[in-house]
Formats: sequence, structure tokens, C-alpha cells
Amino acid sequence: MEAVATDGPATAAGIAQRCINDGADLILAAGGDGTINEVVNGMAHSNVPLGILPAGTANVLANELAIGGTMERAAKSLNECVPERIALGLLSSEANGPPRHFLLMAGVGLDAQIVMDVNYKIKDALGKVAYWLAGFSKVGSRLPEFTVEADGREYLASFALASRVRNYGGDLEIAPSISLLDDQFELVLFEGTSSFTFLKYMMGVVVKQHQKMQGVTIVRTRKASFSGSTQHKIHLQVDGEYAGLAPGAVEIVPNALTLLVPPGFRTRRPVTADETAWTTQPTR
Repeated sequence: MEAVATDGPATAAGIAQRCINDGADLILAAGGDGTINEVVNGMAHSNVPLGILPAGTANVLANELAIGGTMERAAKSLNECVPERIALGLLSSEANGPPRHFLLMAGVGLDAQIVMDVNYKIKDALGKVAYWLAGFSKVGSRLPEFTVEADGREYLASFALASRVRNYGGDLEIAPSISLLDDQFELVLFEGTSSFTFLKYMMGVVVKQHQKMQGVTIVRTRKASFSGSTQHKIHLQVDGEYAGLAPGAVEIVPNALTLLVPPGFRTRRPVTADETAWTTQPTR
């Protein structure tokens, strides 16, 4: 077993790729969801398993897998974990360089704006509180809407999330029926230009009732596109890391990564009466 430290941001992908080329038969990623995203981008389409040692702010993936929020607890469970071949998401945007794989989610609009505005000194000191502070700083502002196209339908949204996991921010269940074992996204869309409306939406997320709210749409899809704007900047994020500006598109890349998961993970897959959609917002 060899420990290799990153040299800074955007270096973990190259390290993972070099390890695979040198014959590694297992890679353990120690870090937060952003670091894991970088590692995944160096491992996509290989057969080498990836294990997780969470050491970040939200640890969304660790929460999704229920392996614990600390490296020590996750390490104790590694011997029991089993390999699962899963799909990845892929964000493409001509303005932002090469396509980027993601394991958890891609966010567009308000969500990504908050990621961009987070004060990293406050994040280091207070963790997830920094994201809440960045979010509340938007209260009273007007939010730009953009067009989302999925499966031949168009929607207006000011916050869109193409999610591969149920959890958001580590402890909020925003995509109620998706699983990493699915070859789909759960596309969660919030409409409206008033930031005050989003206070109501977030309360709905907290009590797990947002899918029933007017102005919220949740659909299953394998690809979606997001328009840009000539008047406003529409921001993008993947796995909690800023990813540039719309327009952009996401799609599912099946059979793209081997992930070590707890033995009961497959049996915990959420099941719903309607696997295709909850829709409370009319299409346009």
C-alpha cells in the first residue's frame, strides 16, 4: 500500500491515473467529495475499485453509502465492502473545457452560485455553515431563470440538480428515490425568481415534502441540457466544486466505475410506486 499526497487542486485525477498505469489494483481516496471527484475523473472506465475514506465538509458520498463520516470508521468497514459497477454522470460545456465526470450531482443556477460564493476561510473554520451563510446572503435578490430540456420537454428553473444520490449537503434528502445503482439521474427543478420562495422550498426539503410543492418538479432522465443567458450568468457545479457557466449538458455514462460499497447497499435501494416522475410543475 502506497500513500500519495496531492500537490493541490486539480492534481488527484493525474495521480489516480498514474497509479492505475503503474498496476494498482485498488485506490483509496482520502478527502472530501471534491477530491473524490478528481480521483473519479482519473479512474473512469478502468476496472480498478475505488474505496472512500471521507475527510471533507459534507461527505455526501459517505453519507449515501452509510460508511460513517470519519476516515477511521470508514476504514474499519473496508474489508466488508464489495465492488459494484456503477454509472457516472458527465457534464459537458464548450465554454468550460473538457467534459467532467461526476459521481454525485451536477447543480445549475442558485445552487452553483452558492458554491462559487462560499468563503473558504469560513468553510475551513465552520464547515457546512459556510454554505448556509452563502445561501442566506442571496435572500432578497432576484434569481435568473434558465431553460432545462429533458426527454423532449422544457422546464423553467432557477435551481436545477441532476442527482445520482438522495442526499444534498450531507444530511438533506433532496432526490427521494435515486440510487447510485441506477443508470439515471433524478432531475430536481425549482422554479421562480424570488429568493424568498427558496426559503419555502428548503423548508420543504428539510421535512421531505418538497416533491409535493407547487413550483418543484422531479423527473427521471438519462440526459438533460441547460441554457445560458445573455443577461445573467448561470453557474454550474459538480460534486460541490465550481464548474463554470452554462450552457451545458449532463448525461449518464453507464458501467463507468467500480465502487466499493457496504454489503447491504443494494438491498437499501429506494423503491417508489412510480419510478419515472413526480411532477407538480406544468411543462412548457
